[in-house]
Amino acid sequence: MIVSVNPATGAELARFTPLTGDEVESAVDAAVSAQRQWRKRPLAERAAMLRDLAAVLRDRKDRYARLIVGEMGKPLVEAEAEIEKCAVTCEHYARHAAGYLADRSVTAGASVGYDPLGVVLAVMPWNYPFWQFFRFAAPAFAAGNGALLKHANNVPQCALAVEEVVRDAGFPANLFRTLLVGVEQIAPLIADDRIAAVTLTGSTEVGAIVAAQAGAALKKQVLELGGSDPFLVLADADVEAAARAAVPARFLNGGQSCVNAKRFIVEDAVADEFVAAFLRHTAELKVGDPADPATAIGPMARANLRDTLHDQVRRSVAAGAEVLLGGEPVDGPGFFYPPTILDHVRPGMAAFDEETFGPLAAITRVPGTATAVDLANRTDFGLGASVWTSDVDLAREIEAGAVFVNAVVASDPRLPFGGIKKSGYGRELGAEGIREFCNTKTLWIGARP
Repeated sequence: MIVSVNPATGAELARFTPLTGDEVESAVDAAVSAQRQWRKRPLAERAAMLRDLAAVLRDRKDRYARLIVGEMGKPLVEAEAEIEKCAVTCEHYARHAAGYLADRSVTAGASVGYDPLGVVLAVMPWNYPFWQFFRFAAPAFAAGNGALLKHANNVPQCALAVEEVVRDAGFPANLFRTLLVGVEQIAPLIADDRIAAVTLTGSTEVGAIVAAQAGAALKKQVLELGGSDPFLVLADADVEAAARAAVPARFLNGGQSCVNAKRFIVEDAVADEFVAAFLRHTAELKVGDPADPATAIGPMARANLRDTLHDQVRRSVAAGAEVLLGGEPVDGPGFFYPPTILDHVRPGMAAFDEETFGPLAAITRVPGTATAVDLANRTDFGLGASVWTSDVDLAREIEAGAVFVNAVVASDPRLPFGGIKKSGYGRELGAEGIREFCNTKTLWIGARP
């Protein structure tokens, strides 16, 4: 069974029987047939449906936001923002898909065009149950692709709501389907010749498995995996601005995001000032019922995630880190963990070396800029980085898919999003994102006989 649990209370919300193999077969067949017709529709028609998608999302924002709150524990204000971001992204591709996909003339007789690949399997996580899907689907639909969604099994109600949105926006029947299936059913789907490509957002460990399976089937993949993003505060930074920004950078979505800042690397000259301000602003965060609009930190999504985070805290403290705030699970029902700040974290400690997926900030003090850059890059990950300094050229020295100078890392539908190293490969969003699931086709037209 696939079971939905409220992480704020631990109470069961709903349970679902996974689809049978025959039901999955039927869904794949139907998606392939629908996509063959969808790709023939004028791009203007596909764009119009994306606008309808945005309208449905906005019309039901309150209902869908509360569904996110109940099923994965995101604070209400953030859940509402997630739905709005999905709508904005649909509108972006409705406006810009034609430009992104326009044939590009190279010579008098040669051009480059972009054709859809077919039906894409999307394997998505729980932490942004609507956004992670629409971030992929808006450009994929615009390009003429179909999609099948294997969502995380702790958000089945959100997964079915995503299917509801697409259906009620008027998209062709069967072009998209949510597949409530077990993990063991993913590999046969990836191997299925009817599936053209795979996109995964998830852990590095799962990414390696999916990459091997898709590679064996010679299928295109986009992998958006883990992160251990550095947040550098250098001696010439606006320290108060950096400290204020550090709070949402780390604790948005309860710290459960691949692009949350996780390692705060601070020059000694401003470390005491930064730490004091960061502590002051973090202490203002309200932990509690995620349905309360005043709540900033809700529960972690699952009990095992909280246990893993607390183990990382304990191992780091045992290795010499100092707890400045938090550090112990919250008593009572649900899977709550308070905002936690560790100081004097060094390489070799769990809080520095591992991805910490929860409300834990690790502060590392360094003597100068060169050491800060070295430690920022001393990680297996390379998703995003935030650098607070007047030296904007320093961004070129950071190994990451995105570097934000004097700003917090965030995804934007206008810009490509993705990582390097063990944070994955391929890009979502922007022009690059819509072209990931296209055949970049060379067209050469010789002289007429």
